[in-house]
Amino acid sequence: MSSPNMPLETAPHPEGLRRIAIEPVTRVEGHGKVTILMDDAGTVQQVRFHIVEFRGFERFIQGRPYWEVPVMVQRLCGICPVSHHLAASKALDGVAGARAIPPTAEKLRRLMHHGQILQSHALHFFHLASPDLLFGFDSAPAQRNVVGLLAAHPDIARQGVLLRKFGQEVIRVTAGKRVHGTGSVPGGVNKHLSPDERDELKRALPDVLAWAQAGVELVAALQAKDEATYRSFGTVRSNLLSLVGRDGKLDLYDGLLRVRDADGAILHDGVAPSDYLTLLRENVRSWSYMKFPFLKELGPLAGWYKVGPLARLQNCDAIGTPLAEEARQAWLAGAGGIIHAPLAYHRARMIELLHAAEVIRALLDDPDLLAGPLTATGPRASSGVGIIEAPRGTLIHHYEVGDDDLVTMCNLIVSTTHNNMAMNEAIREVARQYLDGREPTEGLLNRIEVAIRAYDPCLSCATHALGKMPLRVDLVRASDETLIQRLQRDPERV
Repeated sequence: MSSPNMPLETAPHPEGLRRIAIEPVTRVEGHGKVTILMDDAGTVQQVRFHIVEFRGFERFIQGRPYWEVPVMVQRLCGICPVSHHLAASKALDGVAGARAIPPTAEKLRRLMHHGQILQSHALHFFHLASPDLLFGFDSAPAQRNVVGLLAAHPDIARQGVLLRKFGQEVIRVTAGKRVHGTGSVPGGVNKHLSPDERDELKRALPDVLAWAQAGVELVAALQAKDEATYRSFGTVRSNLLSLVGRDGKLDLYDGLLRVRDADGAILHDGVAPSDYLTLLRENVRSWSYMKFPFLKELGPLAGWYKVGPLARLQNCDAIGTPLAEEARQAWLAGAGGIIHAPLAYHRARMIELLHAAEVIRALLDDPDLLAGPLTATGPRASSGVGIIEAPRGTLIHHYEVGDDDLVTMCNLIVSTTHNNMAMNEAIREVARQYLDGREPTEGLLNRIEVAIRAYDPCLSCATHALGKMPLRVDLVRASDETLIQRLQRDPERV
């Protein structure tokens, strides 16, 4: 087994190093910053991705009645609340006495979840990532945003808006509203789909599938125009982690944990969600509020891994929907092994969007959505683990509940946390590739942000910034903090 690249975050801070700060990182969810240390020759010595907000959900969930949790934890995020809603519900099904929820409830949860996958992937690619890919990393910041996309590529922008709208409608009819719904409860769900709701969604499906296929083709064409950059930009080798279905196929709602090494060999397979702690540990750094998970057997230096679309589509044996599987096979053809390039996340993400549309089409033909038991009961459990594949990657919710029905312990490992070391390593590689020996410019520094955006991070589970946030880069001498150079992007002029 080959080991992933070793991290450089422990590099020392000798006198004379220059410090560059990118604060905040733009066109991502939440707030973070990047610091870069360079010596007088312009050689990059250290790069760190800092998460500067603290949320505290694991603490203030404690003491709350367990049935409140699936609604409360959605407030972690305004973009992917459904993922937390469902992960918490899955974790607490057993606490409510449901060892297995009814088929109707599972199908409605799956419909809700794939609506979430579709709308989130559409938002990220079309609104946040595509301006970099369509206009170029060095294009003018005034153009490199969703407004510029609307002006230059109105058809692409429109498709992105309508895809997201459809996904939000799927969420609305299953969860009760588009954001922070209440449709999923411990033990099942609380409503059926009505025939009118089903028929309204089905009418939109031909266009949705066509737009999804066009999205896959767009990313494939962009990659083909500059294959070398797509394969080398910020590329670092790592292990891969995701759920896979019990048949080995892609399953974004349920399944067992599988881990591959950087060469594609399976290290662990068939690990039950309740046994996730046999695989994972978490580490902390003094310079970030986000933890650093790693595979216990390999340790924190070699045991880091990637999650999300890039990991999922290579960890599974196949996709169970024909259009998405055809697109996956075309993507993997000629790769010559595991694809580790961060920019490949975009193509994988659009293939998953197409898969979500196909799953929604199949589910809407199922009569169980309109009738059947919604909840199940049985002997109560005192703890539970729920794992789901959120848009950004594997999401783990773990709860313990006392005899008084109050939560006594909560552990959350969110998707972006799993990718923390991968993002840090990617931006270090980009810094080595593009900043060594050069004076920083806005375009060069944007490449650092491009690498981060490829992972679609949810830094504080908050809202997206659309590229008009201020950016100031100060180049200072570490020994006396003397300002050498300042680059500033003023939101009033963007």
